[in-house]
Parts: sequence; C-alpha cells; structure tokens
Amino acid sequence: MDRCKKIFIRPMKETDIELLLKNYAEQGWSKPREVLESYLARQNNNTLFMFVAEIADDVAGFVVLYEDSTVGPFANQKIPLLSDFIVFKKFQRQGIGNKIMDAAEEKAATLSDKIQLGVGVHEGYGAAWRIYVKRGYIPDGSGVWYRGSRLGEGEDCKNDDDLIMYFTKEL
Repeated sequence: MDRCKKIFIRPMKETDIELLLKNYAEQGWSKPREVLESYLARQNNNTLFMFVAEIADDVAGFVVLYEDSTVGPFANQKIPLLSDFIVFKKFQRQGIGNKIMDAAEEKAATLSDKIQLGVGVHEGYGAAWRIYVKRGYIPDGSGVWYRGSRLGEGEDCKNDDDLIMYFTKEL
C-alpha cells in the first residue's frame, strides 16, 4: 500500500520534537532541540506557521512559513518566506514534499501574491532545487547570499549551508 495515501499535513505538536530529533539523527544530521522548541513556541504565538507531514505516527517532514523575512532581497516587504523544508530520506519520492509545499503555498496565498525561499547552493540541496523549479520557483536575480548578506563579485566564501540563493514564485 502507498504510505502517501495516509499522509496528514498539520501544525507541529510538542510530541513531534522527539520524532524530529530521532529522524534527523537517523540521517546522520543534527538539529538543535532549541530550534524545534522555538518553532513550536512561535507557531503557538502565531508568529510563524509549521506544516508537518505525519505518516503512521511518524513525522515524514515539514516546512516553516514566515509571514515576512528580515534578511535577503525581500526583507521587510511582507512576502512570505519558506524555510527549513525537509522530507526525511526514508519518506522521499512519495509525493510528500509536494503535499507539504501545497499546504504552505495555500496559506502564503492568503498573505501575499508572491512567496520566497532561500536554498543552499551545494549538492546536498539538489533534490530541493529540483522540486522548487518543478513547482515554478525562479531565481530572483540577486545573486548568492552568504551569512545574511549579498555576496559581491570576487568575494570569498565557504560553500556551506550559509551560502544561499533566493527564489520567488507568483501565487
């Protein structure tokens, strides 16, 4: 049976934190508990939106939606920002990422006619690039950004998670 048929997209719950930490660890990644706790607190205070994919009492992935951003080319322009999008490897290639994105974009469309996201440029983000392009996101043209600032031509940087490129989509 296709597990994707039993997927639920919902807000984050406190019990998700342990599942998320476990799933990150299974992939050999880490995520500070404090970040996840902050997401939950901010969701509960209505300062961000969490879209969690649940399958068989497990968390398959999630995305965070901010009503606005404070960094990047669209800072403080009231354009919703998608952040921290992940579908854990054991759940990939089942359409879960698209379901999470559908829910986030639907909410964003109630806030603006455009949505933005920043994505790393190293090969670890290859799957994310593909899904974003297939969904109609295009580079915004501002170049690459490093640690919150536009990276000028010829400037040095490290190709890590802090080197990103911004994309937008009309909703």
